[in-house]
Formats: sequence, structure tokens, C-alpha cells
Amino acid sequence: MTFDDLQKTIGIPFTNQDLLRTAFFHRSYLNEAKNITQSNERLEFLGDAVLSFLTSSFLYQRFPEYPEGILTNIRSSLVKTKSLSQVAKTLALGDLLYLSRGEEESGGRANPSLLADTFEALLGALFLDQGVEAAKQFLAQYVFPKVTEIIEKRAYIDFKSLLQEIVQEKERVSPTYRVVKSQGPDHAKTFWIEAIVGESAIGSGMGKSKQEAEQQAASNALEKMGKI
Repeated sequence: MTFDDLQKTIGIPFTNQDLLRTAFFHRSYLNEAKNITQSNERLEFLGDAVLSFLTSSFLYQRFPEYPEGILTNIRSSLVKTKSLSQVAKTLALGDLLYLSRGEEESGGRANPSLLADTFEALLGALFLDQGVEAAKQFLAQYVFPKVTEIIEKRAYIDFKSLLQEIVQEKERVSPTYRVVKSQGPDHAKTFWIEAIVGESAIGSGMGKSKQEAEQQAASNALEKMGKI
């Protein structure tokens, strides 16, 4: 993957190629590079704001019937680290990163948080170089289409918070979560978890992380209760 390849992939050529490259300068690289004085953090800051604004505008127009709370939850699902890092992997942004030797050896090119930050820096650079319409076009191609899956899977709902609210109101206690079993190597475990109220398991779920499995267990409990 080269910078020319990236521009061809997204269909938007940059006027300022130096600005594009700056979006890929991780701060660790500055410790080892000569004549490089600025990391991608300022572009990341700008890109984060552009992402929030354009995503909010898109959702406001796409879902006129949804209240503010649901729109906020959907936006959070669209722009969270996991979602952005997946787009970054699709675009092979990790291949273009400038990293220190230590960051490279620790797996920085595949780090979800680092990849999400790089995506935001790229968006910030794109906004500066080509303007808001190009930034909107970029997001419409790679981020906004994910909203369909989010709605279908109800991924925007915080099932744990909803379950806690319902259980506390009815039982005056908070649900807890218990790992039933885990399987697989440390870097790729699958967890099976139960949602517990008192001494009873009211729901179960599985996931690639404890957090994901807990959300699934809470969702299962809410379904059994007829709340979703």
C-alpha cells in the first residue's frame, strides 16, 4: 500500500501531499525521525470534530423520527474505536503509519485505538485539503453505510444499562455478571457469561470480550422479560 494507492482507493486525490503524510506520523515517530516536528495529533483533533459534526448531520436527516437520545447512541456506535479501526483496516491505513521501532515491535500497526486515531487524522487532513464535501463523501462511502447493520442488530442499545434500570426499579438490586467459561488463546478468547439477579441466572450470552458477552447476556435477559 502506498499513498497513491490510498488516494486511488478513496477516489479523492490530495493537493497537499505533505498534509496527507502528516496524518500518518504517530507521535512515537518524532523521537527517531529527523526534520519531523509535528505528529498527527492535531489532525486527529480536527478529524474527531469533523466526524462528529458530519455524522450528527447525517443521522439527523436520515432518521427524522428518532429522538435525541437514540440518535446519540447510534452516533456513538458509528464512531466508536472498534468501528473506525475496522474501516482503517479495510483501507490498510496501518501499512502507511510512521512509527517508532518500539511501537512497531509492540504491534502498533494493528492496534485498534491507534488505527481509529489515524482514521480521524486522515479525515482531518482531507477536510483541510479538499473541504467539507469531500469529507462527507469519504464518510458516506466508508462509515455511514454501517448504520444499517447497527439498526438491524440494535447495536446502539446499551443493554446492560437498560437491564440495570429495569431490575433496580423492580427488585431494588443491580444485576451482576458471571463468567461461565472461556475458551481459546489469550489473544482470541471467547467468553460465555450469565446475567445474575439474586441467585438466579436471567440471561446468557457469548462474545469475543467480556464486555460483548455481558451485553449479549443482558440482551437475552431483556428478551426473556419482553422488554425488547
